Amino acid sequence: MNDDIQDEYPSMTVAKEAQEQTIEPLKLGQRLKEVRTNLGLTLEDASKRTGLARSTLSKIENEQISPTFQAMQKLANGLQIDMPQLFEPPKKKVAAGRRDFTLKGQGKPHPTSTYEHELLAVQLSNKKMMPFKSRIRARSFEDYSDWIRHDGEEFLLILEGQVTFHSEFYEPMLMNEGDSVYYDANMGHMLTSTSEEDALILWVTAK
Repeated sequence: MNDDIQDEYPSMTVAKEAQEQTIEPLKLGQRLKEVRTNLGLTLEDASKRTGLARSTLSKIENEQISPTFQAMQKLANGLQIDMPQLFEPPKKKVAAGRRDFTLKGQGKPHPTSTYEHELLAVQLSNKKMMPFKSRIRARSFEDYSDWIRHDGEEFLLILEGQVTFHSEFYEPMLMNEGDSVYYDANMGHMLTSTSEEDALILWVTAK
């Protein structure tokens, strides 16, 4: 994928620059405690269900001993879960309350040859979604050098005007104000304005 295409589409740039998350080593005791507490069970309850002593369960959860395969089977059967669930890494707790307020017309401009993007919520980092508004300058399929493709899924809503949604696996679709489409962004796609004025859309890209 060349740099020109990446510059054309801001979500592709964000995906390229996203940092890889580090995978932490599995802590079986921590995972067992998470499963037990999610089921609303005390150590005593879990002991009765699994047939393992309460002290044994406590030592496993505190990483003082490693369970045998037979003990793992008792845990899975007693807690009524599949054994692979015990090996899933514990879910990280994410602080709530993130917010980024963008006033009308105060997004970050990102003009290109076919789109005039306005990036929204630019103060937040590591977003799972990327919202932006775009004026569609392109008027024909030939205005693009190639299909636009990138990882993730995408949603777009027509705010003003009329556009034609082109995709490599479907016939072109005419869309009017209020129409929307959700699609796999790995599929080649592009938009052209068919109204007298350049159409305005809301785009949301999810990783």
